Amino acid sequence: MFPRLHPTPRRWAHSLLSPLNLGAWSPAMEEDKPPVLSKQRCEVVCGVPTQVVCTAFSSHILVVVTQFGKMGTLVALEPSRVAADINRPLITTKVLLGPDEPLIHVFAKNLVSFVSQEAGNRAVLLAMAVKDKSMEGMKALRGVIQTCQVW
Repeated sequence: MFPRLHPTPRRWAHSLLSPLNLGAWSPAMEEDKPPVLSKQRCEVVCGVPTQVVCTAFSSHILVVVTQFGKMGTLVALEPSRVAADINRPLITTKVLLGPDEPLIHVFAKNLVSFVSQEAGNRAVLLAMAVKDKSMEGMKALRGVIQTCQVW
C-alpha cells in the first residue's frame, strides 16, 4: 500500500475544529466604537409605518427611509468643495438606482442635506421608498432621521 503522508483524518479534522484564538489582536479592537455605527427607528409618518436606518462609514453616511420594506431609489449626495460659502457647501445629487426625476433630487436634498452638514460635509447615500413626498411628510421624516443620528 501507499505510505501515509498526511495526518490521520481524525487528527486533521480535530485541528480544523479546534477553538479559535479569540485573544488575537485586530485593528478594530483599538477603538472603543464599532467600525460601523448604525441606528434604526420605526415610526408612523403621515399615517404610514416608516423605517429609518442610519449607518456611518468612514467617508459616507447611509440613510435608508422606507415605507414599503425595500430600499427604493438610491441617491448620492456629494458636498461641493468649490462653494462660495465654505461653511455651507452646495450639494450635488445623482440618482444611482431608480427613476431620475426632478422631484427625487429636490426631495433628497431637502431630506438629508442637514446630515451632510452636521457630519462635517461627508457624502450621503440615501435609499428612499416613500409614499408621501409632501412638505409635511418630508419634515416628519427629517425628524425621524435626526433621532437616528450616528454622525
